[in-house]
Parts: sequence; C-alpha cells; structure tokens
Amino acid sequence: MSKFSLIAMGGTFDIIHRGHLTLLSNAFEISDKVIIGLTSDAFAEKKGKIPNNKYDQRLENLITTISKEFPNSSFEISKLDNDFGPAVLERDVEALVVSDETKNQGNVLNKLRAEKNLPLVEIINVPMFLAKDGTRISTTRIKNSEIDSEGNLLSIDK
Repeated sequence: MSKFSLIAMGGTFDIIHRGHLTLLSNAFEISDKVIIGLTSDAFAEKKGKIPNNKYDQRLENLITTISKEFPNSSFEISKLDNDFGPAVLERDVEALVVSDETKNQGNVLNKLRAEKNLPLVEIINVPMFLAKDGTRISTTRIKNSEIDSEGNLLSIDK
C-alpha cells in the first residue's frame, strides 16, 4: 500500500537524465498514481528555456521512459501552461514532488489551494542527483557537453 493515492510533479523533461529518473522513482514509490505536468513549448519559452525537443517529442520520450523504467506504474501526463496545472485544481492531489531547485513551489501551490478551499498538499523534496563532479545534473549541462545523462563528466577535448 502506497503512502499516497495521488501526487503531482512537473518538469520540461527535454533530455531525460538521471535526475529526472530519481524524481520519477521517488514519486512512483510513494503513490498509487502520479500526475506529471509536462511544460508546454510556450510555457518553457516564457520561463527562458529553449528545449531541444518540441512538446510532442518530449511527451513521447517521457511515456517511453516511464514504460521502460517503471512498468505497471499508474500515471497521467498533463500539458502545463502555468506552474501548477492540475495540482491547483485537483482536490484529490495529496502531495507535490519537488527537487531542491523547485521546492519553493510547494508553498506557492499550497497558498493557491488554500484560496480555492482545497486541502493543502504535502511537499516531498527529493534531493538532487549529483553528477560525478558533485554539482547537479541538468539538461543545460548535458546540452553544453559537460556531462552525460548519467552525470559522468565529458572531456572538453572531444
């Protein structure tokens, strides 16, 4: 029996890396079902991100990854055009999974839920998975050829 029936999390999931898998793993371990907000192209751009992959490709990659890495997991993917998507409106969401980078979002979400007379959610902060150099794994670092998706350092000489 899982600790929660329904939790939410979100991300851009442009290049899926070990950090994403850590967040997803934690989410699937503690909940029967996970709502995953996937940032739309327009919202990513608004946040200053320029994904390598368009929304449809990121959606396909995320579904493929979850099916392979977390078979038999129950999930729903919702297009995010704002910071919270269904996590603000869905009464049954019991927790929000965040990383060190996004942990402040939990307080903002609970404020919005309180304004809508919805129950507050528990904030589950998953520590970031660090690359071999002790700093965080990020899509930006992967795009810059500093690390691979597992956090291994790449030689600048390549």
